[in-house]
Amino acid sequence: MGEALMKPVRIGAQVAPQRAAAYADIRRAAAVVEELGADMLFTWDHFFPLGKVADGAHFEGWTILAAWAEQTSRVGLGVLVSCNTYRNPDLLADMARTVDHISGGRVVLGIGAGFKEREFLEYGYEFPSAGRRVADLAAALPRIENRLAVLNPPPMGPMPILIAGGGEQKMLRIVARHADIWNTFAEGDDLVRKLGLLERYCAEIGRDPAAIEVSVHVGGDPWENGPALRELGVSLFTISTSGPEYDLDTVRRWISWRDEQNA
Repeated sequence: MGEALMKPVRIGAQVAPQRAAAYADIRRAAAVVEELGADMLFTWDHFFPLGKVADGAHFEGWTILAAWAEQTSRVGLGVLVSCNTYRNPDLLADMARTVDHISGGRVVLGIGAGFKEREFLEYGYEFPSAGRRVADLAAALPRIENRLAVLNPPPMGPMPILIAGGGEQKMLRIVARHADIWNTFAEGDDLVRKLGLLERYCAEIGRDPAAIEVSVHVGGDPWENGPALRELGVSLFTISTSGPEYDLDTVRRWISWRDEQNA
């Protein structure tokens, strides 16, 4: 991808609502993310903490997003990402539209197939095979798009759909058809291969792959880690942090790198 065709660099911060002493810690972190000038502020859609401490403090993502919509005024907002199984697709579209209005039109609707068996089972959901979960996501996305189109009032503007997942036979075909943003943990040769497949799947349905923003999770030194991803066309770089003392120094460094890249 030529430099002139690249989308501007954007920086996201995922403030994970886990291991926080109180919601006040999450609220303060969100305020700092906006003050720093990040482009996106993300929560997530889990019912228990991720990582080694699986039974620590935790809060639900969509209710947090609605609170952030009132608290903030500029930064984009999203759940990175909603698990398709946890909500009726039409309801999820309605929730996203409502938070979009609360925020003044700043919501990205993030969605994926889900993967944490414990969450499904302890909250009373069936935990089907990975193939079934991906098929369910494929069936849900047209419902989400149709519901967004008929809601009264509609979203405040075109609501980007962010899809997370990198399955090469099925998920990337879903991304090609429905995503405005593709979020992935892939890197190196794995990312190169997946980008090639995504381009092929877009060609099969007559869609320009440049219409899909590529989003990755990052950390460390942006001047060291960012250029190779940038050369592949990545434009949204997201740093995750967990409580109770949210460390946003890495977010600050990536924002400085963004400003150099976009100058």
